[in-house]
Amino acid sequence: MTSPTAGPFHLAIPVNDLGAARRFYGETVGCPEGRSADHWVDFDFFGHQLVCHLDEARGDAPLRNPVDGDAVPVPHFGVVLSMAEWQALVDRLEAREVVFDIPPKVRFRGEVGEQATCFLTDPAGNALEFKAFADPSRLFAR
Repeated sequence: MTSPTAGPFHLAIPVNDLGAARRFYGETVGCPEGRSADHWVDFDFFGHQLVCHLDEARGDAPLRNPVDGDAVPVPHFGVVLSMAEWQALVDRLEAREVVFDIPPKVRFRGEVGEQATCFLTDPAGNALEFKAFADPSRLFAR
């Protein structure tokens, strides 16, 4: 279901260290910082609002499910980028020597859902996926 009035999403996630979150999302991923307080900070996550809330007890590892030969962390979140934006982000992350949970690759090659993807984990253990489709109209294709 799509909405012609839908705007950016808002996602609040737990982190156990706001300084580490600022370094990861701000410096490593390149998301501009927005408002903040003692226990939270928000970021412009590719046009969406991502808020990191301090939860010092955070530490559980995500469940993993098999997808196209990989153990995909669940839950995870991310954003669908254009191919050029995805490659620029991958180049940025590789230049910063980020360790990927699932390295950049093309998944479902030759199938309807063919996509470039990569997974990484923030310092608090939140799993992220960044993906791109050569044909963006195939995002929800079956």
